[in-house]
Amino acid sequence: MTRASAVPGGTLVLDSEGLAKAVLRDRTVTGWLALARADDMRVITSAATLVEVVHPRINRPALEWTLSRLVVEPIAEPIARHAAALLADAGVHGHKHAIDAMLSATALSAPGPVSVLTSDPEDLTALCGGRVTVIKV
Repeated sequence: MTRASAVPGGTLVLDSEGLAKAVLRDRTVTGWLALARADDMRVITSAATLVEVVHPRINRPALEWTLSRLVVEPIAEPIARHAAALLADAGVHGHKHAIDAMLSATALSAPGPVSVLTSDPEDLTALCGGRVTVIKV
C-alpha cells in the first residue's frame, strides 16, 4: 500500500473480496479505506457485488456497518449495457464474468481517478483496460 496510489477526489471501488475483507477488518483493506477517507475519495461498490458477498455465515452487523460507510451503486440499464460491451470487448461472456463486468462498468462511470481493490486483478484489468488502477488484495 502506497500513499501515492490514492489521489484526492477520486474513487476507491471494492469488489467482493475487497468488501468481504473490509467486513472482516482486514489490515490491508482497512489501511486503504483509511487512506481513501483521508484523501476525500468516494468509496463505492456495485449492488451486484452484494450478491457475491452475502452468505449465511457472514457477520451481518459487520456487513451492515461496512455498507453504511460506503456507497452501493445501483445497476441501472446504462451500467448493464456498458457491462455487456465490456464483456464483448474483452472477448468473454457468461455468468462467470458478469458481476466483474458490472463492477467494472460501475468503476468506469465513477469520478476519477479510480482505484479498484480486487482479488482478481487479471479479469478487472482485461475489462477496464488501463482506465483504472487495479490493486490486488
